[in-house]
Amino acid sequence: MDLKEKIDKNSLPIHVAVIMDGNGRWAQKKGNQRIFGHKNGVKAVRDTVEGAAELGIKYLTLYAFSTENWNRPKKEVEALMSLLISTINSETDTLIKNNVRLLTIGDIDGLPSGVGKNLKELISKTSNNTGLSLILALNYSSRWEIVNAVKDIITDFQDNPIEINKITNEFFERYLHTKDIPDPDLLVRTSGEYRISNFLVWQIAYTELYFTEVLWPDFRRNDLYEAIINYQQRERRFGKTSEQVN
Repeated sequence: MDLKEKIDKNSLPIHVAVIMDGNGRWAQKKGNQRIFGHKNGVKAVRDTVEGAAELGIKYLTLYAFSTENWNRPKKEVEALMSLLISTINSETDTLIKNNVRLLTIGDIDGLPSGVGKNLKELISKTSNNTGLSLILALNYSSRWEIVNAVKDIITDFQDNPIEINKITNEFFERYLHTKDIPDPDLLVRTSGEYRISNFLVWQIAYTELYFTEVLWPDFRRNDLYEAIINYQQRERRFGKTSEQVN
């Protein structure tokens, strides 16, 4: 029995989020520059997206570029932006063919104009697709998202102050970039690092976390299947007792 057959299709995570880590180390191990790892990471993205779509996962969020990544060497950032554009252009037909809808979270207007333009075009082209929703977190960080939400709330209510008791979790979530997206059920981080790196901090309050030693360029759908199988062996209680859940 292969890994895919071990997955219970009746208890799939609705939303899987992935911190794609290890591109640079993968390249360095092979004696190459870091961008070589990023280029090979595209293969992992393609196989993971196809694997998630085939399983019937509804949402897949990939942490592609954080607000902190601007602090990396200028040449690496420029190469990453160029890679983003070429990848978007080359994967357009594949996304449409596989009924994948593209969404983004993050400060897209803060990206180079060419990247933002291509992204918006692809989002428009795939907007009517009804299969997997692929969410790219670009120029994103959770602290930025939360601070930005507070700013938007202040702006919206500066002339008509809101009552304190109306500010609930549900109210606040409407100001997050993920307002129309369910919270992740499963968060996967590659490369053996055990941290969240400022990713979806609000949204992962009850998310199951899965860490793997696999470096991102080596990650394939079987690695995704292993993460889902592990997820399905857990009991999700959301603050209740086992007796209440069962």
